[in-house]
Amino acid sequence: MKTFENEAVIARGDSPRVITGSNTGKLKKTNREKHSNRQIWTESVFRRLLFIMGVLMVVLVLGIMFTLIVQSVPSIKALGAGFLWGKVWDPVRDIYGAFPFLLGTLLTSFLALAISIPFSFAVGIFLGEYYPKGWLPDLLKNTVELIAAVPSVIYGFWGLAVLVPIVRSFESGIGEPPIGVGIFTSSLILSIMIIPYAASLGRSMIQMVPSHLKEAAYSLGATRWEVIKSVILPYVKSGLFAGVLLSLGRALGETMAVTMVIGNTSGIPKSIFAPGNTMASVIANEFTEADRTVYLSALIELGLVLFLVTVVINMIGKKIISRFTND
Repeated sequence: MKTFENEAVIARGDSPRVITGSNTGKLKKTNREKHSNRQIWTESVFRRLLFIMGVLMVVLVLGIMFTLIVQSVPSIKALGAGFLWGKVWDPVRDIYGAFPFLLGTLLTSFLALAISIPFSFAVGIFLGEYYPKGWLPDLLKNTVELIAAVPSVIYGFWGLAVLVPIVRSFESGIGEPPIGVGIFTSSLILSIMIIPYAASLGRSMIQMVPSHLKEAAYSLGATRWEVIKSVILPYVKSGLFAGVLLSLGRALGETMAVTMVIGNTSGIPKSIFAPGNTMASVIANEFTEADRTVYLSALIELGLVLFLVTVVINMIGKKIISRFTND
């Protein structure tokens, strides 16, 4: 049989087929083009899928807001802007004022945030910088994550059984009426519940600090505390604030645990130890009892106000984070 340069004979049965080198090159080129086209098609489908999912999320949020606005129309027509500043909530007399609940929501959330921030940052720095590995850090990390996984009703039961008697004794010692339940107790419960959010994000951000920045500070004679204060915290300040903002959003919307220990009174709290109510707790308590259109609509308008408060606080937080990042 004669052989030719750049030719190959492939026998399949009794019928030999000759594939030249040029045909082999064309076949490889065709396969590469098919693979490239498949990659382009996959990338296009994936990009469109991500776009559709993003649009669906926007539509979902706008749909929630639209539903709240539509269901709040009877209350808005009947009560007007005075609903926000009204200090009396008396469904029997059809008087609805949201100010006590708005104040209770902000008091409990920001007080809980103030209590939780030192613990969150301490846990984040301990796990991210001092002891990132080992059985003790793993145990602490799992414990912190477990705190976030515990149902809120469990926190409510624990607060009633353990925390309320402790707070009652504390109030007796400082000359306050020994009620036990109130703004302060609910803030303590909330502070425990929101610690994992800022702590976990802070730990992750601290572990992402480039090692050469810390090594450069150590080479100049800086102590561990000086490295944390002058290198690590400035580097991760935007991430730490994002964790604080996430914790605040969790505190604003908490319902069950707060409802069980806040006291559920509709008046304006005279101190942080007095009983009160939040927008979420009053909705949970009275929604099934709303037997009139305006009453039900007023509760839904409370939900709308809570929604808008959360959005505004998140927008302010984003502005602050962007300023931190730019600085």
